[in-house]
Amino acid sequence: MTAAVLSIGSNVGDRTAALQQAVDTLRRWVTAISAVYETPPWGPVAQDDYLNAVVLVADPSAAPGDWLARAHTAEQAAGRTREVRWGPRTLDVDVIAVDDVVSDDPALTLPHPRAAQRAFVLIPWVEVDPGAVLAGRPVSVLLRELDQADVAGVRRRPELALA
Repeated sequence: MTAAVLSIGSNVGDRTAALQQAVDTLRRWVTAISAVYETPPWGPVAQDDYLNAVVLVADPSAAPGDWLARAHTAEQAAGRTREVRWGPRTLDVDVIAVDDVVSDDPALTLPHPRAAQRAFVLIPWVEVDPGAVLAGRPVSVLLRELDQADVAGVRRRPELALA
């Protein structure tokens, strides 16, 4: 069985609906969904805050590239738009990790090369999988090593829920 960690985010339009669309598209493989978090944008482009969540998925027949294809399908189903790298987008689905696969393939680098630096990935991930490990290190430890201002900027939105 292959299991993957997907990070979903949106900061354009109906952000909650975009996240739900991603979950709906991936539904048959979903094993867990984190709470929804509101986070400041990451990167050099001025833009609105994101809604983010982590989705755990599993499929006994999926290869790592299948998760990337499914992520792209979810983005397309939600009408993804993105005009500039690290800029606003209707939906972003990132493959963070697939089992313990390590790959430097430019099409799908695993684990995601910046995941360990992103509180908006680590916080919801450790919520749904407290024992999670990224590149041989506990996600909970990676989270403690982040700048606490970044961690504080990730705000749980309990009134928003993905089903």
